[in-house]
Amino acid sequence: KMADDSMFPDVEIDGAEKSEEMEIIVNVGGVRQVFYGDNLNQYPETRLAELINCLSGGYDSIFSLCDDYDPGKREFYFDRDPDAFKCIIDVYYFGEIHMKKGICPICFKNEMEFWKVDLKFLDDCCKTHLSEKKEELEEIARRVQLILDDLGVDASESRWKRCQKCIWKFLEKPESSYPARVVAVLSFLFILISSVVMCVGTIPDLQVVDAEGNRMEHPTLDSIETACIGWFTMEYVLRLISSPNKLHFALSFMNIVDVLAILPFYVSLTLTHLGAKLMELSNVQQAVQALRIMRIARIFKLARHSSGLQTLTYALKRSFKELGLLLMYLAVGIFVFSALGYTMEQNHPDTLFKSIPQSFWWAIITMTTVGYGDIYPKTTLGKLNAAISFLCGVIAIALPIHPIINNFVRYYNKQRVLETAAKHELELMELNSAEGKATGSKSELEDLSREGKEGPFYSSQLKVSHSDTFIHILSKEKHYRTRLQSCK
Repeated sequence: KMADDSMFPDVEIDGAEKSEEMEIIVNVGGVRQVFYGDNLNQYPETRLAELINCLSGGYDSIFSLCDDYDPGKREFYFDRDPDAFKCIIDVYYFGEIHMKKGICPICFKNEMEFWKVDLKFLDDCCKTHLSEKKEELEEIARRVQLILDDLGVDASESRWKRCQKCIWKFLEKPESSYPARVVAVLSFLFILISSVVMCVGTIPDLQVVDAEGNRMEHPTLDSIETACIGWFTMEYVLRLISSPNKLHFALSFMNIVDVLAILPFYVSLTLTHLGAKLMELSNVQQAVQALRIMRIARIFKLARHSSGLQTLTYALKRSFKELGLLLMYLAVGIFVFSALGYTMEQNHPDTLFKSIPQSFWWAIITMTTVGYGDIYPKTTLGKLNAAISFLCGVIAIALPIHPIINNFVRYYNKQRVLETAAKHELELMELNSAEGKATGSKSELEDLSREGKEGPFYSSQLKVSHSDTFIHILSKEKHYRTRLQSCK
């Protein structure tokens, strides 16, 4: 310690010097900044404010806060990101922080934690970017966790549990094995065949006449329909039995669609064989016909095997606001132009506008540029009103389309990026595992599953993927980037 005192004789400062009048120099990644005590002491719990008081505490106190120190210049050195630091020091002058464009929100959050600046000073617009990035990283961690759970085998599980897990992977994850892909293709073909049979069965030339003179589907088509329903039923029952959470499975939207696609067949079969004894035959036939129409629900089963349809569904779900604006624009236009059309046409002897509610139909088909021609204006003012209405309709429909398309493209690209990122993490884990750095034990997999629900850091199992694309949220340990590292 005496050697240290001789090397840095100017470390001790005059006790009479007030911290508010002190001047310190901070060098962050080669960028020098000068700070005064009166500014830094506004937030005494931050790292920069602690630098003022650390000089009297000796070198242990100094080097616990910075990477290096020059006592002659009273200059503190930090190997941190200078761009992020320039944003963080705004808190001492403006009381709030804004992130620069191009800075990774997670890296910026880690920089704020290093400089001991509370996240409450981050502006709301920047907090939005941070929350979005967190959601992306949590989704990547969730995907990695699911893959690791599939790869892991727990010897303590019963034979039934292992069998249940194998059936679930076989039916729900076509990428898990070649037979699973074959079953997924077969399920897709059965959906297409069933839909085609439903449509072809309505062709009069392919129908047969029963003993009572009523037309019914051809027996061959009926047999194909029965085989398809048998496949759908077996598939649903197996998935229900192997589901780890049966309540969540039963209430899932796609599984409700599966039930609606299967149920009409059994209900109509029951009515056909038993309903005739309880009600008139004509009522039974009407009920069966109504239930057969519900078979169109099976076409939505294609969404289970098509990521494109799932993306479209999500984009529409995220575009409720834009769709609501579209409906509002059309509703206002329909009401205005139908009222004007009725007023302008009511004095014409051959008018087709009998009332304003009846004119709603004309306004709808005109503003959507369909124009069936069953109702049309005959006066000059009515034709002018019609021209203005379909021009306004084109504009009203075109305005919200662009945001909806952007939502679709954004979500589609995001899913591709997340999938690639998850594969990248797994590749890094396999590479380090081959080098003996990753254990891959069952206890770590359990920690991954448990900590994914309890906190933001998932497991030390994934810390082996430390690189330029390192995902901080996947690790328990705090890893901070240097200014030489990039964020991709």
